[in-house]
Amino acid sequence: MSFTPSHVHIATDHAAFELKQYLKEQLLAAGYDVVDHGATEYDPEDDYPKPCITCARAVVAEPGSLGIVCGGSGNGEQIAANKVDGIRAALVYSDETAKLAREHNDANVISLGGRMQPVEEAWKWVQTFLSTPFSGAERHQRRIDQLAAWENTGSI
Repeated sequence: MSFTPSHVHIATDHAAFELKQYLKEQLLAAGYDVVDHGATEYDPEDDYPKPCITCARAVVAEPGSLGIVCGGSGNGEQIAANKVDGIRAALVYSDETAKLAREHNDANVISLGGRMQPVEEAWKWVQTFLSTPFSGAERHQRRIDQLAAWENTGSI
């Protein structure tokens, strides 16, 4: 069984601009409908919060879509995306973490470090993330529901 998102939203800052461009080309060639939230040009002084939060908000606004945020390490970008209610962003650094992000956490955004691996490796992880469905296992859904309760009420 596999999953296909309705759209793939993508965003970066300068530190992973080349990675984002590469992934965008690969996604389009693979037939995905891609929405690019920036950066649209290389600017060594730009900041990651705005494009990553914009990307995350677009994912929440469009159920069935998934997102990719990129930066130097992916850490700050994951934090930024996770500031948006309804986002479950996972830092991905292997095929296994990409798979488990979807299967166990129903992650709707992944974060990648542009300075952490070759672009071809990142593309492999993106393909895994985009094609892996959430398992729906009760224990995983229970945990996701607890996180949503925290977001909505401030208690678990």
